Amino acid sequence: MWTDGACKGNPGVGGWGALLRSGSHEKELWGGEAVTTNNRMELFAVIQALRALKRPSDVVLHVDSTYVMKGISDWIAGWKRNGWRTAAKQPVKNDDLWRLLDEEVARHRVRWVWVKGHAGDPGNERADQLANRGVDDVRSGARS
Repeated sequence: MWTDGACKGNPGVGGWGALLRSGSHEKELWGGEAVTTNNRMELFAVIQALRALKRPSDVVLHVDSTYVMKGISDWIAGWKRNGWRTAAKQPVKNDDLWRLLDEEVARHRVRWVWVKGHAGDPGNERADQLANRGVDDVRSGARS
């Protein structure tokens, strides 16, 4: 799976997108919010992609967000240990979404792969297009 977030202004209108692929089957997911941040959309894309899986699965999850990668691999254990506070004793930003992501990750066996955004990775490019579709849908009132 590939996920991406987009935000026009930060904060601003945002969208998220996810491409799920298993063998010859593909599923596209997208949505957005009227007022959000890029980091929230990056997190929401991953959460929605994992939520779409009906049963525990082995997942290779491609993200272009260093925020998501560092958060899930380096920071989240400390945040949980510190009661969702940073090393500086400040509340974790977006802790509502980090908690949801933590729950979803616990259901699956996830291998995280960072890809450079806008660098030609076909799955990442599709996820980016879906995230921007989410922005467009919010702007047009078609979907939220």
